[in-house]
Amino acid sequence: MKLNLYQKTALSTIAATLFLIMVGGIVRAAGAGLGCPDWPKCYGLWIPPIHVSELPPGFDVYSFNPFKTWTEYINRLIGVLVGFLIAANFLTSLRYRKSKPSVTFSSLLALILVLFQAWLGGQVVRSGLASGMITIHMLLAMIIVGVLLYASFKSKEDFVELHMSIKTKQQFLRLGIIVGVLSIIQMILGTQVREAIDLVNEGIVIIDRSLWIEQSGVIYKVHRSFSWLLIFTIALLFYRVLKFSKYQLGTTNAGLKGFTLLGYAIPIGVLSQFIIGVGLQWLDMPRVLQVLHLVGVTFLLSFIFIFVLMLSQRTKVFEEVDS
Repeated sequence: MKLNLYQKTALSTIAATLFLIMVGGIVRAAGAGLGCPDWPKCYGLWIPPIHVSELPPGFDVYSFNPFKTWTEYINRLIGVLVGFLIAANFLTSLRYRKSKPSVTFSSLLALILVLFQAWLGGQVVRSGLASGMITIHMLLAMIIVGVLLYASFKSKEDFVELHMSIKTKQQFLRLGIIVGVLSIIQMILGTQVREAIDLVNEGIVIIDRSLWIEQSGVIYKVHRSFSWLLIFTIALLFYRVLKFSKYQLGTTNAGLKGFTLLGYAIPIGVLSQFIIGVGLQWLDMPRVLQVLHLVGVTFLLSFIFIFVLMLSQRTKVFEEVDS
């Protein structure tokens, strides 16, 4: 499939945004969220110091950590790059302003949202990573990814054609939406668990890493229990996809192949998140698993959203029994 300039820019922008979320996860896991204590500068400078002797007057020399400072600074630089890419994404989308206005409108919305996200990032820093602010920051990042995916998908939806009955399509759409909603709730609960752990770490008494989750309170128990509901729902989706795919063996329809692949990738993603979650509990919150957990839910929600988009578009449908 040949891509035009907008589609190439859109895919590059989506990839860069997902990469930025991963970098944000590294910042979070490294405890570098306040590596730069001010905004938009870092220690009052556009290029932060690398040694405590370079700190401008007025900043605490004892809290300065060059590794955390530069980790956060690189995160901000990548954020600026993503902002420029989203701006370019909007400019190249103008070609669709008459033929497919939803593409241009969505690209503009993504640009507005990323500007708001930049402002919100400053508020997160000024608040000292206040409880609730990080959850909103993460949720908004996922909304931006969703808007970018929607715009990109709408620009080339004519290439995607699903041959399935109306009944089957509606069943899959309902399941996809339910899985998506449950996954978003689970992500929000997960960020709340992380914020609760941060509050534990900020306490007067230093607590061993092995006790972090235990001390996070009821929110972790809710997060853990809720995962079983998601597992049950995803098992149902996997069963439906497996049953449907038996009737599509040998199909040459690219849309159905992509649909089936997503139908398998989503349960695998949920199961991976479950396993990583267990690892976080039993291995005392290793940083690498923290990053993988965040990256995993980002890709999982992206897959679910594309899955739902494929089912919600107007396509040729057939009334024969296919599941």
